[in-house]
Amino acid sequence: MLTVGQSAQITRTFSERDFITYEQLSGVRVTEIPEPLIAALFSYLLGVKLPGSGTNYLKQELKFIAPAPLDATLTAKVEITDLRADKHLVDLWASCILEDGTVICEGRSLVKAKDVIDAFPSPQTA
Repeated sequence: MLTVGQSAQITRTFSERDFITYEQLSGVRVTEIPEPLIAALFSYLLGVKLPGSGTNYLKQELKFIAPAPLDATLTAKVEITDLRADKHLVDLWASCILEDGTVICEGRSLVKAKDVIDAFPSPQTA
């Protein structure tokens, strides 16, 4: 069962091969970790970890605050901030930091998930 405050995270260091592949696909030379690769960490967390399989993205708003050096180790985290069981909606706060605690990006994700259960059912349904 999903609960407010529940979180999941992943730590990742992108390899030189990742950057070469990104450059080949995008045609853009990278000098820092590209924002789409950072955002993909959140996609992984939401689709595999929390809420997990069957999750549908509805909205994501990310603010990129600082660049991530190519050799950086990133930790991306999502945390449930609100549940709306009647619509199967989950609000999450997303953040990504460097090893030294520097915030790279943060923002909100809104997803539809199958496992949203009303923690406070109305008296008629209890």
